[in-house]
Amino acid sequence: MKQYLTYLKGDPVIWIITLLFLAISILSVYSFIPILVKTEGGSPFSYLSKHFIYILLGFLAMFWIHKQDPKYVSKLSKFALYLSIGLLIFTFFFGVRVNEASRWVRVPIIGLTFQTSDLARLTLLIYLSRTLVLKEQLLDNWKEGFLPLMLPIIIIVGLIAKDNFSTAAILFLISVVLLFIGRVPISKLAITIGSGLALLGIVILIHLAVPALNLLPRFDTWMSRFFKAYGENVEVVNNAQSINAELAIHNGGYFGVGVGNGKLKQYLPEAYADFYFASFVEEFGLFLAYGLIFLYLILFYRILRVGLNASKMFETFVCIGIGLIILSQASINMMVCTGLIPVTGQNMPFLAMGGSAMIMSCISLGIVQSIARKNNEPDNKVVKDPSSSTIN
Repeated sequence: MKQYLTYLKGDPVIWIITLLFLAISILSVYSFIPILVKTEGGSPFSYLSKHFIYILLGFLAMFWIHKQDPKYVSKLSKFALYLSIGLLIFTFFFGVRVNEASRWVRVPIIGLTFQTSDLARLTLLIYLSRTLVLKEQLLDNWKEGFLPLMLPIIIIVGLIAKDNFSTAAILFLISVVLLFIGRVPISKLAITIGSGLALLGIVILIHLAVPALNLLPRFDTWMSRFFKAYGENVEVVNNAQSINAELAIHNGGYFGVGVGNGKLKQYLPEAYADFYFASFVEEFGLFLAYGLIFLYLILFYRILRVGLNASKMFETFVCIGIGLIILSQASINMMVCTGLIPVTGQNMPFLAMGGSAMIMSCISLGIVQSIARKNNEPDNKVVKDPSSSTIN
């Protein structure tokens, strides 16, 4: 292992955890896809092959990016943001609809789908990190400092919210946390949060008053999921997903029923994605599930460590944002499977089956590793100046 890690610069612990996650993903996804074969047809091997290709593409992207200077990530942030907004608008009107949601675009020629919110989420946090540094002396100024930060948040979160409210809400909260860490005045953050909630309330009222506008096409789905999670006297048939997820965890016990022997995964839609944690516990057991949680916490700690050791504030902000994205996704998937929160569309980073999610997660860690590689270079062992606006 040590010999191979010589080719992988940056934080060795992050590399080891990533490789371990990808290996677990291959094994577990192959075991968790019976429901997909049953509903969509095909063979388990064909889905596994497709998943392996995404893993390979993701790892190659991570390896290539970690060799680059982080300054190029900063310089490309504005272009990437505009590209993400354009793709979100395209998805809004012409996206591929799956489960009543238009979240994907189909890549020409190869025919694969790509979830545009995965790209937009990362590019927004990179852009915010850059802008926080550039505008650090102007954060008290509404026009020159605050609006350049808030406008992209409003646009991207608004475009995502129509068909993926959970992702939009998480991205909004992480953005607010990043602004807080970047020393944006609390009064402005309070106004932002209040305005966001008020705007959401107005949109909901308009949707209820004028249903023909269809401003929130998934509003009934959101409310149904909320009442299924917290309502009283909910019929079992209407809450089968959550009940089966909890039964799968119960069935797994401490040691699990063994890989491939899970029964409830055959009745869990998205057992390989949205309900990944429940399927994992059923087959691998609670002890290994605790180990999985521990790996995510270590990964989060190492990402923060890389960011705090960086010589530039831009790199610190980027690492914090990426770490929060990964940890929040994993935490929400676990809380959904254990019945703590309503069902959402958040899967397990690096583990669940998914094309764009897997690739963008690997790209995110590639950026972190490029910063870690730079930190390890002898001529970069410098003390970070919090007041410096240098980002290159």
